[in-house]
Amino acid sequence: MRLMIAGGGGFRVPLVYRALSTGPFAGLVRELVLYDVDAGRLAAVEAVLAALWIQESSGRPSPGNLPAVRTTTSLPQALDGTDMVFAAIRPGGTAGRIADERIALELGLLGQETTGAGGISYALRSIPRMLELAEEMRDRCPEAWLLNFTNPAGMVTEALVPVLGRRVVGICDSAGGLVHRAARAAGVALPEGRLDGAGYYGLNHLGWLYRLESGGRDALPGLLADAGALAGFEEGKLFPQPFLADLGCLPNEYLFYYYETERALSGIRSAVQTRGESIDRQQSELYPRLAAAGAGAYRLWEEARRSREEGYLAEARPASERRNEADLDGGGYERVALSVMRALSGGGPAELVLNTPNTVPGADPAVPEPAIPGLPADAVVEVPCRVSPDGVVPLRQERPAPAQLALMQRVKEVERLVVQAAGLEAAAGAEAGTASGTRREAALGAFARHPLVDSTALAAKLLAGYEAAFPELQQLWTAVAGNRH
Repeated sequence: MRLMIAGGGGFRVPLVYRALSTGPFAGLVRELVLYDVDAGRLAAVEAVLAALWIQESSGRPSPGNLPAVRTTTSLPQALDGTDMVFAAIRPGGTAGRIADERIALELGLLGQETTGAGGISYALRSIPRMLELAEEMRDRCPEAWLLNFTNPAGMVTEALVPVLGRRVVGICDSAGGLVHRAARAAGVALPEGRLDGAGYYGLNHLGWLYRLESGGRDALPGLLADAGALAGFEEGKLFPQPFLADLGCLPNEYLFYYYETERALSGIRSAVQTRGESIDRQQSELYPRLAAAGAGAYRLWEEARRSREEGYLAEARPASERRNEADLDGGGYERVALSVMRALSGGGPAELVLNTPNTVPGADPAVPEPAIPGLPADAVVEVPCRVSPDGVVPLRQERPAPAQLALMQRVKEVERLVVQAAGLEAAAGAEAGTASGTRREAALGAFARHPLVDSTALAAKLLAGYEAAFPELQQLWTAVAGNRH
């Protein structure tokens, strides 16, 4: 199999290569093509992969299951002959992330890269670039699957479905990680590649584990009542135990920003620098060193990776508290993606929490049934799915409690406004003279409707700030469907 990674100069690419070199995914990929617009970042990552092979093999000859690695800055060359595409791009780079966070914070709003105002800004930049990739795939490798890591993963995946249909799936390790961490804490054994008894519904970075069955008994109420067990994993520590017991389910870690907004804001403001500023500084110093480090490149990267993992969601923890060692070991995204790839290519079925359209097979094919009742059948949601060579099929979940469903419905409305602003629909069928207003008004509405903004006046200030920081948004407002260049 030939795997292409769009964003091949990204910091996490070595995790994919490491997973492909040993263990259950060894031998799955014969050729790994790294595509990026930045040749310098490609060179740095290539140095890390070479050093990783030296460390893993300890000087022994290659066992023959390591994929050949090729780098390119040409998208057509990267896609020709490709069977599978992983995409993790960041238009605007880490400097763009700084602006996403800071512009919101200066208005007294949450500054986070995927949640709230910062996530909307990020999506307005990432969706057009990902649509270009999807359209190029449709022309050059129409049978290939796109496994999307690009954030905000749910919004981006929803924008791509009109181009690629069911051959695109959104990847995030947050929800699946919650399921497995909660199962361990509750003493529930989940079979390898299965989510038997686990009930989860949501959107990307906005979901809840509501059932955890074992032997016909739901173990989740007992876990929610056990403060000691909750204190043993990250999501359990984010929220007070009485709150979780009353809620009756375990929220995804990103719901910290909704349920504990003031605490999150206080933690971010008290830090010396934002998360984006920290990562930007780290990578600006690291990448030139990696390219020149030779055999030491992997060690440098690994030290930086662990430091970066330590800072994840730091605003939710006391300064003296370190993350669990299992989380610091890293990985997650790549294991989910490679599990999907293996199942799609005939390596055995798997059950994973993924982002896919909210449609399950029904008795009447003409009448789609939603995996999450209460949300549109064509909306991209995050739910347990069964993956096989036949594709990705979401599993039917219970109807969410009223408060959870109302929040999902509102955030889904926001996501669809963002897709309208940045995707194919805004200008489709519109007169050229009105397309600009249609797109910009959709973006303004998305900011205003988001629960973490909830203000037309603040939405106008946010949009003006992001337009000043990202001049390409002005071009987006005047873009016509099929002509975004």
